[in-house]
Amino acid sequence: MSPKPGTESATLTPLAGRSGRWYSLRLEYDSSRTRSPWWTPILSVVLALLLCAVFIAANGMSPLVVYEKMFRGAFGTSYGFTETMVKAIPLLLCGLGIAVAYRISVWNIGAEGQLTVGAMAATAVTIYFPDLSSFWSITLMLVSGTAAGALWGLMTAVPRTHFGVNELITSLMLNYVALLALDYVVFGPWKDPKGFNFPGSPMFTAAQSLPVLGSTRLHIGLVFGLVAVLIYYLMIRFTRWGYELRLIGANPTAARYAGIHIKKHIIIVMLISGGLAGIAGMAEVSGVTHKLMQGISPGYGYTAIIVAWLAKLNPLGLIVTSVLFGGLIVGGYSVQTIGLPSSISEMLQGAILFFLIAGDMIHRFRIRRSA
Repeated sequence: MSPKPGTESATLTPLAGRSGRWYSLRLEYDSSRTRSPWWTPILSVVLALLLCAVFIAANGMSPLVVYEKMFRGAFGTSYGFTETMVKAIPLLLCGLGIAVAYRISVWNIGAEGQLTVGAMAATAVTIYFPDLSSFWSITLMLVSGTAAGALWGLMTAVPRTHFGVNELITSLMLNYVALLALDYVVFGPWKDPKGFNFPGSPMFTAAQSLPVLGSTRLHIGLVFGLVAVLIYYLMIRFTRWGYELRLIGANPTAARYAGIHIKKHIIIVMLISGGLAGIAGMAEVSGVTHKLMQGISPGYGYTAIIVAWLAKLNPLGLIVTSVLFGGLIVGGYSVQTIGLPSSISEMLQGAILFFLIAGDMIHRFRIRRSA
């Protein structure tokens, strides 16, 4: 019996059944099984913790002590929790943008660059329009940051739709272009003359900074992220546009025969994806650093890829995973007090991604028995 279309098979060792008949086991790869079970992300996190526990133990420390320290540092105090939420804001916005693009199987791995240009565009408002009121400063910074990120996303979408260029290549390369442009402005024309020769723009004024919660650093960028998630949920579930996105993601061929313009949707989702990352960049400079400087992002755009994948593009899942990874970053800082480097959080992120990919691949294999 030949395998179904879209499957590949390999025959394994024959086995004898109870009736005396011989059976062969066939390992079958089914490329149509794209959705892994709901528990795959949970299992991936658990396995990542177990794997990293081996390396922690090999370093002569107790994994339980280390994980407890990370948890307490990220969620055990009001300061730690608010810092976790501060880290979760750019992860949520960038992860949401990546999720929107991946709805139609478009891989946007350029959120890091889109965040960077969004931060640069927002900073340009403070430099060239320094005397605006608080309302107009924040509004114009938000609009310019969103527009810059969307434009950076468009620079990935157009080569994909008109010339067939893989978006993985263009979005990744544009990250480096954005980072080099950032280096140019903070070392050159936007460098603060009163900054003791450190690369960075002048400090923002109070009118150019996002409002914060009390004496914490938690700013209203969190509201931007939550509102964006709500709009994403409503658009995906209850609009024609959302239905078309889901149809394209499930079966592009059927969508094309149904008259859906796939190229137009690719451009739209990349504009949205880049715009959300641009908002994340604006929120970082206006709500956290209050200036543009080298290394404005510690890799939020790349971490957001894991955030979106771990959430399985689910709106509520995006909130949970962004907080989880924000906690990993803050928890990584806290373990430095017991002699471990903060890069342990990056090791955990990499392990989670590894098990996520492995789980999705294993799910596509099935063992079949034939006489």
